[in-house]
Amino acid sequence: MLHLNTIEGKLDARGLQIALVASRFNDFIVDKLIGGAVDCLLRHGLNRENLTLVKVPGAFELPLVAKKLALSKKYQGIICLGAIIRGATPHFDYVAAEASKGIALVSLETGIPVGFGVLTTDTLEQAIERAGSKAGNKGVEAALAVLETIRVMEQI
Repeated sequence: MLHLNTIEGKLDARGLQIALVASRFNDFIVDKLIGGAVDCLLRHGLNRENLTLVKVPGAFELPLVAKKLALSKKYQGIICLGAIIRGATPHFDYVAAEASKGIALVSLETGIPVGFGVLTTDTLEQAIERAGSKAGNKGVEAALAVLETIRVMEQI
């Protein structure tokens, strides 16, 4: 086996400033994602004072606010949280596509790690499963991804 110089990030939130941007739409689901992300960050050493929560109307607004936070240079990482549940119209497709594309662009354009904790599900039951029941909590997963990415970026 070849020896490789491997760069990996530690799941250590000490000393970081993190922002959560969360959608108010479907808040009964999003609140569980927020709870999971906050618990995860605190368990990994983040001081509560170094965590900012920003509420926006819906998932469509996540990228704009995330970009403003990233450009402020106050935060080493941003976590976007929301829940888009398919309905009977094509609205779901437009919102899901633009939210995901916009969130990815924020990270690429600013160099700030941005976690994607936006559920895109066909049913309410699927959203509930991904917000803390059978399928875990995607808020936790987004928080862990941001922590690891921050620590990887510091080493490059």
